[in-house]
Amino acid sequence: MKIFGVGTDIVRVSRIKSSLKNGDKDRVSALRLLLSAIKQKEIDSRSDLSDQDIIQIITKLAKQRKESINQYSKANRTDLVQKEEFELEVLSSYLP
Repeated sequence: MKIFGVGTDIVRVSRIKSSLKNGDKDRVSALRLLLSAIKQKEIDSRSDLSDQDIIQIITKLAKQRKESINQYSKANRTDLVQKEEFELEVLSSYLP
């Protein structure tokens, strides 16, 4: 099963468009973050990414979110904690 394989650009764009239409700016932001990380890795490696590569990217982004949540919690920044938790939830939905 391809997660973001070739030919899924339409799916990506439709998810972002549907989130925009629903006024879900946080979900759009999280999806754009994920897609930009994938595109950057594709550019860096100069090849198409496998599903395993994409899962590694998602895992790395999720780990970053967990670390941010920890740091923001220590600083009593509940607004940023909520934002990071939502992004983590969106990212986790793409993990197996």
